[in-house]
Amino acid sequence: MSVTSPAERDELNRLLIQTGHNDQKAFAELYKRTSSKLFGVCLRMLRDRGEAEEVLQETYTTVWRRAGGFDAAKASAITWLVTLSRNKAIDRLRQHREELLDDPSRLEENVDEQPTPAADAETSQEYRRLERCLDELEPQQRSSVREAFFTGATYNELATRCKVPLGTMKSWIRRSLMQLRTCLDQ
Repeated sequence: MSVTSPAERDELNRLLIQTGHNDQKAFAELYKRTSSKLFGVCLRMLRDRGEAEEVLQETYTTVWRRAGGFDAAKASAITWLVTLSRNKAIDRLRQHREELLDDPSRLEENVDEQPTPAADAETSQEYRRLERCLDELEPQQRSSVREAFFTGATYNELATRCKVPLGTMKSWIRRSLMQLRTCLDQ
């Protein structure tokens, strides 16, 4: 699923707002239009199909309960949904903190041989735009942003791995996110 037009964004916003009013048909349509993208986010972060499916279910349960709090003036529906699923995946990763996380630079090497919603999401226009914008970051900052968002690594963990002060790491991430926002808004 790729949200490319303002009309599509508006439609998702409308569906999410209606879901907030307990409209089951709107919720079903929202799920139909967004679940493959959110599954891709979960699978990419968790790298386990079963875990990703569970987190996706938790995400939509939360969407049903919290859609009334969605504010289209603050973020688009797809941004709100992706953030929610990403946060749920990070929570799941943190629950399993005793398991050592793989080297985040190897995330690109993990390949799911089956055609999945994740594969569809990765080929979407938004994914390509994000990749292009990430490529514009300095290598160290790009690596730190990827680790923070795809593995749930904390600022402290990143600072230790990169051997930089905590304040430097926070600045890198903050500036990188501002640069990404500017790039994605173009």
